Amino acid sequence: MLPASPARRSRSPRFGAGVALLALLLPLSACTDASEEATRTLADDLAAALSTHSLGSVALTDPSAAAAFEEQAAPLADYDVKVTADEVEREDGKGTVVLHWAWDVEGHEWAYDTTAALVEGPSGDGGEQEWAVDWTPATFLPELGADERIEIQREYGPRADVVDTADRPIVTQRPVGRYGLDKANTPPDQVGASAEAIATAVGIDPAAFRATAEAAGAEAFVEALAIRQGEEAQHVTGDFASIPGALIVSDEMTLAPTRAFAREILGYVGEATAEVVEKSEGAIRPGDQVGLAGLLATYDGELRGTPTLRIDAVGPDDARRTIQEWAGEPGTPLALTLDQEMQLEAERILSQFAGDGAPASAIVAIRPSSGEILAAANGPANGGMNAATAGMYAPGSTFKLVTSLALLRSGATLDDILTCPETLDVDGYTFHNFDDYPASALGDVTFRTAVANSCNTALIGARDRIDEGALASAAQTLGLGAELDLGYPAALGTVPDPESETEKAADLIGQGRVEASPLGMATVAASIQAGHTVVPHLIADRAGEAAPDQPLTEEEAAALRELMRAVVTEGSATFLGAIPGEPVGAKTGTAEYGERGADGYPKHSWMIGTHGDLAVAVFVETGTSGAITAGPLLQAMFEKW
Repeated sequence: MLPASPARRSRSPRFGAGVALLALLLPLSACTDASEEATRTLADDLAAALSTHSLGSVALTDPSAAAAFEEQAAPLADYDVKVTADEVEREDGKGTVVLHWAWDVEGHEWAYDTTAALVEGPSGDGGEQEWAVDWTPATFLPELGADERIEIQREYGPRADVVDTADRPIVTQRPVGRYGLDKANTPPDQVGASAEAIATAVGIDPAAFRATAEAAGAEAFVEALAIRQGEEAQHVTGDFASIPGALIVSDEMTLAPTRAFAREILGYVGEATAEVVEKSEGAIRPGDQVGLAGLLATYDGELRGTPTLRIDAVGPDDARRTIQEWAGEPGTPLALTLDQEMQLEAERILSQFAGDGAPASAIVAIRPSSGEILAAANGPANGGMNAATAGMYAPGSTFKLVTSLALLRSGATLDDILTCPETLDVDGYTFHNFDDYPASALGDVTFRTAVANSCNTALIGARDRIDEGALASAAQTLGLGAELDLGYPAALGTVPDPESETEKAADLIGQGRVEASPLGMATVAASIQAGHTVVPHLIADRAGEAAPDQPLTEEEAAALRELMRAVVTEGSATFLGAIPGEPVGAKTGTAEYGERGADGYPKHSWMIGTHGDLAVAVFVETGTSGAITAGPLLQAMFEKW
């Protein structure tokens, strides 16, 4: 047998050594892969949990750290955060991972990095080694101590004013007194009696205020009513100061010149409701002062501005350090076209319609040359309803100016003869003139005389002259029917196509399905006075442009102005003839509505007029007639201006 060659003998040891080395390396590689996977999973789980504002089920060296973290992070619970983790660096059973935090704090991006420590140790059941997070407060925020808490300071600057075109404040901070009970200086056995006495003194429910006061803390000031400076005598009895514990705290509130001033349009400012907070998607917080209705709500974001935000770390001794701060933006004033004196006067004129059973009412005044709304007043009986710019009603005979334009476009002249009978039958329905229509204006009369005295039957009798669509076109020319978004609640008027001959007849005298708002009828008067279609605007920098299918010509405008003047010189509004200054033009209107009663149908009372660069519409929901009920109100406006 031949001996093995040296070469063959030399291979075996090398192969055997390789196998031995591989046997040694395989366990080390498997261990390394498992450790890498475990730490990577732990880092990802940690980032995912922190993105939900918790430590969730993340393995921790100290399980109590989860609750401590959630308590420290609680002030930030309403803000979204995204946490991502870098690659883990490991050495000798320890690891570190950099965490990238990206918060959305009311639209502000807040980004920073922290480092989390990972450690390897025995499992709880004594089995294989496990990795866990060695959590510290600094893993949440750099340099945050275990004894520090987070506080968020959120402060708005002064709310911007609503102003007029002369930059005078309409809605602004005004001094008030907060009337209430100071429990800190009231004997406990006196709280209930004092609360009831205070409530009685300021005119609120005594039982309800007593319950509120008794439930409040021992040191609380319990507010009963906030009263603007100068109005104390209207709301508080003289014995308030003698009530034990009664206190007045001086303050300021965002208020208009008076409680009633354009309230249906402006709205009011108060503490944000739960609904407002929810709809804001984080922009508004409980306790914020916001616009709660009207323009103050519509333009709340602009008027409120944005708050200054500061995130502080506060120690047990109240030592404070700022971690992050964002400066807020001041609010932007909102300029309106309202003339404050005219608005107040219009509201004063309407104050006669107050109390139980009083009708709703409104006055709207427009400057024809610019379309600016100078007054949009609602009566005290409106119950918060904005009749002035958004209420839609049958306009009655004020709409005859629209009908007159349609007739003029058909070729009629003011000297044309129309027949004005006492009654007129249309498809079985009998139309009448108003009860006090003058007998001298019956029979064959001029177009001018028929409109001046407001003859229903004359205009209805001329209906065949008006082509289909001509009435709606004339209404559009005078400002009715346009759907405009001018930044405030507004409706002008609607003139639907009539569904019958009777309805067509009724439409011509402002009944049927024709509707208009006081704003709309003031716009009709303003368009006639201006000689072009007026677009009424209330927001100073939002003036719309009209684009009627058929623009108003100067000849048409002159004829309509002559008709309005005839109403004053020879027709149903001669009581306006003595007003000094430029000639007054007008049109009366009465429209039946609702259910017929023992005295017939209730009647809307209207009056529109022009006086120089002023056009006014007066509306009273239920009255005797335009001339009798609404006429004196228009007269008062023109005598003042």
